[in-house]
Amino acid sequence: MIETSSIDAVIGSHAYDNDGHKIGTIGQVYVDPDDGHAIWASVNTGFFGTSESFVPLENATMDADGVRVQYDKAFVKDAPRVDVDGDLSTEDQETLYEYYGMSVGNTGTEYDTADYTDADLRDTVGGPGRDTSGPNTDSAMTRSEEQLNVGTQKVQTGKARLRKYVVTEQQNVTVPVQREEVRLEREPITDANIDDALSGPGLSDEEHEVTLTEERVVVDKETVPVERVRLDKDTVTEQQTVTEDVSREEIELEGDDASLRGKNRDRI
Repeated sequence: MIETSSIDAVIGSHAYDNDGHKIGTIGQVYVDPDDGHAIWASVNTGFFGTSESFVPLENATMDADGVRVQYDKAFVKDAPRVDVDGDLSTEDQETLYEYYGMSVGNTGTEYDTADYTDADLRDTVGGPGRDTSGPNTDSAMTRSEEQLNVGTQKVQTGKARLRKYVVTEQQNVTVPVQREEVRLEREPITDANIDDALSGPGLSDEEHEVTLTEERVVVDKETVPVERVRLDKDTVTEQQTVTEDVSREEIELEGDDASLRGKNRDRI
């Protein structure tokens, strides 16, 4: 049961069914004229206009999220249409009690069905321009939707530094080298060399020496600068696609065929 001291908090709060599904926003609360406890509440279930669904508050509870009633969302939504005009007649209550199975024959409990008038009505919350339309508001309701606000944020992704180290590798270089070799040549005695041949003794021991030379590879290393290396940054721009779910409110129009002029439902 909703405490009498909590009725003001009930008005304008969200109503949830027995499974935790949101039914709608509570607009008006009818209280018992004797002790002031809450009896009925009108719930705006998304229909445009002044016709709302009524739900009993006898076994309802209230927590931080809103009011929880002991009925299914679809069941409340399909409750008999009763005009929210400030009065809740005996006939209206009997129809609602029968729909919710709260008559004597079904529950064994007898409920009073006195005529509830404006004196027993706690007004709807808000005024013109609020989401709930009723006797204290204008004939419009606000439709809202979520919009994506996408921007960029610069974050550090890493660091880069220059580090120099020594690598040793082998190089193969081909260098031409020369050396001298002994070659024995024999020439016959001719008129051109006869004098040289007879210039010495006839028979003698003699030695003739020739010095041989060769080139050897000499390796020397020197360190020379070959290039300059520095760090620099480039800014690269690319396209990224952001996917996110956004919610929006939709407004349904329901009513009799005659009032809708041939259309049973419209959605905005």
